[in-house]
Amino acid sequence: MTYPVALVARGRDVLVVGAGRVGATRARQLVEAGARVTVVATEVLAPLPEAVTLRLRRYRRRDARRSFLVVAATGDRRLNDRMVRDVARRQGLINVVDDPLRSSVYFMAQVQRGDVRVAVTTGGTSPWLAGHVRDLVACALPEDLAEVARALGDERRRLHAEGHSSEGVDWASVLARRQNR
Repeated sequence: MTYPVALVARGRDVLVVGAGRVGATRARQLVEAGARVTVVATEVLAPLPEAVTLRLRRYRRRDARRSFLVVAATGDRRLNDRMVRDVARRQGLINVVDDPLRSSVYFMAQVQRGDVRVAVTTGGTSPWLAGHVRDLVACALPEDLAEVARALGDERRRLHAEGHSSEGVDWASVLARRQNR
């Protein structure tokens, strides 16, 4: 059973082992989230973001020690087994690409409009279906969603600055007043 949460990666050390298409995609996503990403790989098969630290060599146990999250993006089951054991020893977070049963973290299919992010997961059973549902949701989202989120956030900060709680606010009415301006 999974429980969806948002992972704050900003400023955290993340290790991606493997530099193929999926490893490079995960590295890019994590860099965009503000993580300090190190990629360990014997060869680079897909373009990596400039912001990553690249170690062209085999994975070593100590690579995972200081990492908040480890992404095992290799096609080598035995190597993935080693990483799972290494991360489990310190009760860390690991995503084993294409192996949800050994992952403690999944990457979700997502769509973003400004600060609004909608993520879909199937618990690793069908990444294609998660992507398909994400695309359906993306089509239903209003184009101005980022602006709406920004305006509601401004209103919430104003309430807090005045010493009020934002709990119990009728946000639908606030939104309606904003749209009638």
